[in-house]
Amino acid sequence: MDSLNIPSLNLTDFISGNDVSKQTFVEQLGKAYENVGFVAIKNHTLTNQLSEQLYHEVQNFFSLDDKIKCKYELPGLFGQRGYTSFGKEHAKGRSEGDLKEFWHFGQYVDNNDLINKEYPENVIVSELPEFNSAGKNAYKALEETGKIMLRAIALYLELDETYFDDKIENGNSILRPIHYPPITHEPKSAVRAAEHEDINLITLLMGASSEGLEVQNKNGEWIKVTALPDQLVVNVGDMLQRLTNNKLKSTTHRVVNPPKEKWNMPRFSIPFFLHPRSEMRLDCLISCTGENNPAQYHPINAGEYLNQRLKEIGLKN
Repeated sequence: MDSLNIPSLNLTDFISGNDVSKQTFVEQLGKAYENVGFVAIKNHTLTNQLSEQLYHEVQNFFSLDDKIKCKYELPGLFGQRGYTSFGKEHAKGRSEGDLKEFWHFGQYVDNNDLINKEYPENVIVSELPEFNSAGKNAYKALEETGKIMLRAIALYLELDETYFDDKIENGNSILRPIHYPPITHEPKSAVRAAEHEDINLITLLMGASSEGLEVQNKNGEWIKVTALPDQLVVNVGDMLQRLTNNKLKSTTHRVVNPPKEKWNMPRFSIPFFLHPRSEMRLDCLISCTGENNPAQYHPINAGEYLNQRLKEIGLKN
């Protein structure tokens, strides 16, 4: 991580620290997001117990027979809930599918918010009675950490600390357990996840089961990044970059194929993509524009932007 200058920050400094430590956290976070787009966070709200339970259930699911898994790949959901089979998704600008299969847990609306009508229901895996509860518990914990992170980002942008709170309440966030199976033959140009930027506001990444994540620095060089077991790697997504008129950086990253001697090893990864409600405006903030820094993006809301991007990556026609 040092080679990419990704700082490791303690979330306790923001939550329960004094004014000085809170402001220091905000400044370090903001500068990292301007320069690199990634930070590592410790003392977050996802416990080791929740993380281990989810990884256990995820590995059980992807070990199921393909016929069973495909029962949960439901037409019309565009991969937004349930199972997406191997090779279906590709990076923007590519046609060859990534070497992965994945599952999507979506929002759990526990009140009478009418936005619930916008969301498909989460898909229940009958063969694994603990699978869905493990997903929900991790989802809620990561959502809480994301809310806190966005409060720090809001302060860095000189907004009200709670600027994002109502915009992400019951937002269209996704928890995506990913399985990269063993590579059984020469994959030609396909990789486990081709170079891309995330669509959402921020992404919170749990520690993966093996190496492979790489981030592109300002010189175009690819640098390895590994999330430590007790930390989350949290990066800026395109929605936040767009909102801040490129002030905060959505960094290009990828998951490369392992050396040939490790082709027989699967890889598991679980990112949480924090999305706002569909009606949130992504128009460039006035504070991030000016006479010498005009808006670089046209006005759009989060729902419209998400649909546009889902088409670009092959999940929606």
